[in-house]
Amino acid sequence: MLLRPFLTYFKQRIRQVSTHRKSIDEFFTQHLSFPFLQYKEHLHVARAERQFIYDTSGKRYLDFFAGIVTVGVGHCHPRLIEAATKQMNTYWHVSSYYLQDPVRDYAEKLLEHFKDDKHLSVCLFVNSGSEANDLALHLAKEYTKQNEVITLRNSYHGVVQSTLCLTNIAGFKRSYSTGSRVAMNPDPYRGIWGGQYCRDSPIQTTRSCSCQKDHCQASDRYVEQLEDILHYEVPKKKVAAMFIESIQGYGGSVQYPKDYVKQATQLIQENGGLYVADEVQSGFGRTGTHFWGYQAHGAKPDIVVMAKAIANGFPFAAIVTRPEIAKTVGYYFNTYGGNPIGCAVAGAVLDVIKEEKLQENSLRVGTHLLESLAKLRDQMPNVIGDVRGKGLLIGMEMVTDK
Repeated sequence: MLLRPFLTYFKQRIRQVSTHRKSIDEFFTQHLSFPFLQYKEHLHVARAERQFIYDTSGKRYLDFFAGIVTVGVGHCHPRLIEAATKQMNTYWHVSSYYLQDPVRDYAEKLLEHFKDDKHLSVCLFVNSGSEANDLALHLAKEYTKQNEVITLRNSYHGVVQSTLCLTNIAGFKRSYSTGSRVAMNPDPYRGIWGGQYCRDSPIQTTRSCSCQKDHCQASDRYVEQLEDILHYEVPKKKVAAMFIESIQGYGGSVQYPKDYVKQATQLIQENGGLYVADEVQSGFGRTGTHFWGYQAHGAKPDIVVMAKAIANGFPFAAIVTRPEIAKTVGYYFNTYGGNPIGCAVAGAVLDVIKEEKLQENSLRVGTHLLESLAKLRDQMPNVIGDVRGKGLLIGMEMVTDK
């Protein structure tokens, strides 16, 4: 008998939650855009803390998605809350025309991570990865006075009008402007060339190849294909830039053959183009071995694009480039770029990554996860075709037939 009042309350609470979920589902369907409705069973988030998300019924979820590779230091980290609150109690927004300590302090901290690339010394702040890639495209074309841009098949560089031309995934791709060329995707698992010796990763694909352990012939073949694009498709072999994700993110955590990025970008630079390193997903220590993904390739970018984990989900992004490239845009400003709260949060992110050794953690935990998933792949080859990645940027390709 003592349980009856509790059961009655519990049933009423379930009905209330169900009714609330139905009404919010209807509202999102009618009045908001499709990304909120990706799942057949919609997840209605009530709160989040560290690595967990909680729905309105109190159910807890381990957040492997991390806000689409964005929440790098965990949800509601107390250091980030403290930094944001302190800055909010000082000022939120004044103008990008004024000198501001939060902007300077963050730029100084960020540039400490480019000590090995001292030519990259100017920061430009914006609000999203798409916007940062758009600005990088603008800079590249202005600086080189060229129009042709090369990206890889299966790449993703954003969803504003200009970057949709750079993105090569069918659901996003648009052809709003000319000058976008697409190179073959150098994928050791799905591509024409490559196999078991080609990746810079704890885990290789099981596909055999003719490469040697100390030399990846697949990389040479893909670079030759890039040379063909320059020879046959680009006027006078002159390009503005090549955009490359250090590891393809949205395209499925695709890694390239060893030395491909270094060889390909050197070829572009020799022909007057810029190498734009898209670190939106692979930056801030996520790959474990390096703070920036491009460092593992031994390549030297002219522009580095970063977003997502830069401020742990706060709308913030940046590019870092050479002074002479930054000057080409002349009078450029962004109303919200370099927002003082964003700078404060982003600075706290860098502190937490260093103090909690999160880059080292990415390497340790990511390697363990990769090795464990590879064992599953070997046990279920008709279900799991490939396991790939570095650190905590990992992909597992499910197949019905390899």
